[in-house]
Amino acid sequence: MKTLITGGTGLVGSTIKADIKLSSKDADLRDWYEATTVFEKNKPTHVVHTAAKVGGLGGNMRGNATYFLDNIKINTNVLEACRTFQVKKLVSILSTCIFPDQVEYPLTEDKIHQGPPHSSNYGYAYAKRMLDVQSRAYREQFDVNFVNVIPTNVYGPRDNFNIDDGHVLPSLIHKCYIAKKNNTDLNLGLR
Repeated sequence: MKTLITGGTGLVGSTIKADIKLSSKDADLRDWYEATTVFEKNKPTHVVHTAAKVGGLGGNMRGNATYFLDNIKINTNVLEACRTFQVKKLVSILSTCIFPDQVEYPLTEDKIHQGPPHSSNYGYAYAKRMLDVQSRAYREQFDVNFVNVIPTNVYGPRDNFNIDDGHVLPSLIHKCYIAKKNNTDLNLGLR
């Protein structure tokens, strides 16, 4: 068994033990040639797909088209490379933002496609949601073992702490740090 992690230096991928941990420095997975080259070179039998163009609310709102396009390319190239190189199992990491904005709780996987995601990050959310659709289509047509996982409330040391483009919790921690360091009031930026 030889396991490859895409996004191996990111928040989720860095925490998973594997034989090979790819970062964007190793290959641009948006590019089919680079994706296939890295699969040909490493010949993984198992893949955990965590690579994505990821940002916080600010980045998503300013770049919905870019987040959609980059993530669709990454996902398509990884799935097709896994099929082409006969990977035995692919586990793709999705995001809770794929769930509909207006949904009945508790959240369950059967509710993923029951409405549009929140408008603030629809580009990223739909690209991640399409990863679920792509995986199902590949399973049905090619009889491959491609599955998805949707972790919730992920947070850690490799998260994006940027105040404008990070996720909520790390951005809030950064704001607390700055307020404490400068001995100023904590401004959450709420309207």
